[in-house]
Amino acid sequence: MTQLLSDERIDEALTHLPEWRREGAAIVRTAELADFPHAIQVVNRVAEIAESENHHPDFDIRWRRVTFRLSTHSHGGITEKDISLAGEIDGVLDTV
Repeated sequence: MTQLLSDERIDEALTHLPEWRREGAAIVRTAELADFPHAIQVVNRVAEIAESENHHPDFDIRWRRVTFRLSTHSHGGITEKDISLAGEIDGVLDTV
């Protein structure tokens, strides 16, 4: 069963996800891509991963800047699902 993470666990996880920050009940990362088509390419790839895991981030796309916001909505906060997906998003961004 999925459980909310403690503040200590979230802080520890974020030491391994240096581009991510905590904002309330979510973790957030903003990435600036080369151009709008690259931003959409990243969003599409993350959408495929999210759909396969049935865990969907919130996206905010502004020209070539994409902000990812992860929170397990059904639990009202941050769970291991969010930490795992953040790592996968970092992997996608590393390949662009």
